[in-house]
Amino acid sequence: MKGGRALLSVSDKTGIVELAQALRDAGMEIVSTGGTAARLREAGLDVRPLEQVTGFPELLGGRVKTLHPAIHAGLLARGDLADLAELARHAIRPIDLVAVTLYPFERAVAAGAAMPAVLDEIDIGGVTLLRAAAKNWPRVTVLCDPGQYAEVRAALRERGEVPEDMRLRLAAAAFARVAAYDAAIAAYFQRAVTPPAAAVTAPEAVGRPPLPDLLQLAYRKKLDLRYGENPHQRAALYATAIPIPGTVVHADVLGGRALSYNNIADLDAGWGLVQDLPRPAVAVIKHLNPCGAATGASVAEAFVRARDGDPVAAFGGVVASNAPVDLPAAQAMGGLFLEAIIAPSFTPEAAAHLQGKKNLRLLAAGEPAPAAGPEAPRGLDVRSVRGGLLAQESDVLGRDTSGWRVVTERIPSSAEWDDMRFAWAVCAHVKSNAIVFAAQRQVVGVGAGQMSRVDSVRLAAIKAGDRAKGAVAASDAFFPFADGIEAAAAAGVVAVIQPGGSIRDAEVIAAANRLGLAMVVTGERHFRH
Repeated sequence: MKGGRALLSVSDKTGIVELAQALRDAGMEIVSTGGTAARLREAGLDVRPLEQVTGFPELLGGRVKTLHPAIHAGLLARGDLADLAELARHAIRPIDLVAVTLYPFERAVAAGAAMPAVLDEIDIGGVTLLRAAAKNWPRVTVLCDPGQYAEVRAALRERGEVPEDMRLRLAAAAFARVAAYDAAIAAYFQRAVTPPAAAVTAPEAVGRPPLPDLLQLAYRKKLDLRYGENPHQRAALYATAIPIPGTVVHADVLGGRALSYNNIADLDAGWGLVQDLPRPAVAVIKHLNPCGAATGASVAEAFVRARDGDPVAAFGGVVASNAPVDLPAAQAMGGLFLEAIIAPSFTPEAAAHLQGKKNLRLLAAGEPAPAAGPEAPRGLDVRSVRGGLLAQESDVLGRDTSGWRVVTERIPSSAEWDDMRFAWAVCAHVKSNAIVFAAQRQVVGVGAGQMSRVDSVRLAAIKAGDRAKGAVAASDAFFPFADGIEAAAAAGVVAVIQPGGSIRDAEVIAAANRLGLAMVVTGERHFRH
């Protein structure tokens, strides 16, 4: 590359001086733009201004500077005699290396910038430079991230050139960066034109646009995991290009061993659940299901009540709290073997106490995201299937209970109403078929993932034991037969909340009346597969 030309135009100037010094030492001419050129000159480096190459000043406040034939012909020319001769006829020199970091569009969106400010951060020239340089990788080296500079400096120092395999790898990274950048922009505009979802479940009743024909996803690898669900599976954690605060992925890890694939999945399940519960509330998660959940006068009390929902299953679980963890809560949690704890924050005393357990992971996620409800837009949940993805709007737990109906002769008491609201919220976070028994805002029994609903009821009854007497039951979907109601009543349940909608609703309601149960139907299903 001795005697070649490099073009440097970076938004993130980390490491750019050191890279430029290595290029100068390799005998390359450096061409640069406004702010980058100023930084290099401050470091005592000779820089040729871009306008001397193009014959044009930067236009429109810098929005147009590199979009010029003198630049792109120099980038796209191959190394053959015909291309080089054509460049020579137009007095254009080839460009052999490009370093570009794009305008921080994702950061502007994450910071909540208004649309005009966000538009200013959509890079045009930088993306074009990266694509052109990456397309011509057999001759041109392209850098899109300061993390790549060190290996290029080393190659120049040791070999005087960038080897072919490295150029190909850098080109692949540049195309990936451009794709992710464009996907983030597309997602931003998609959200801008999609109004908040109405709080109804019937798609035909909602005047909102369909899901996009072209689904563009952009994620950046945050860390490699030890393994996936099982030791023979490789795994990694990827974060959205635009950070979403108040999530497991972007939480601060305060201590403990490295997070595993299963830890992250369980933490996300628990964190989502407690955001749907009154504060303070705590949930204990095992294998994506809550084995316990409760509210309390304090986080410590809520934890104890959640743990006691199923103290056997709680061993080795993951704990989520929707309120900050203080020292009394930490002392209560510290008495049980746990994999991880997530909360908005930990007091210094609580963190110090729990950090004494070297294998316990602590995650401070910040305050939970705004409560779900009719006013909340629905995000998009995706799941991989062989050959593609399933995508759906996120299941938002509606806060509007105006459509709930008492369908039995017996009216629920105020205490039963309170427990039914609590059980309904928990049930939406249990794998279907899902049944939750609760009493005094404490889960006392869970039946999850069974192939028949009556078996889920029986499992919840086994878990609850005598605590089922006087409890309420929530079901994520309708009861197809009266047997589920009969099993709940036999266990001691006194009130049931369920969506309704079965062709045998009359039979199910009749059974509830015969057994003296109160029953509420919500008209809203919450399957979780």
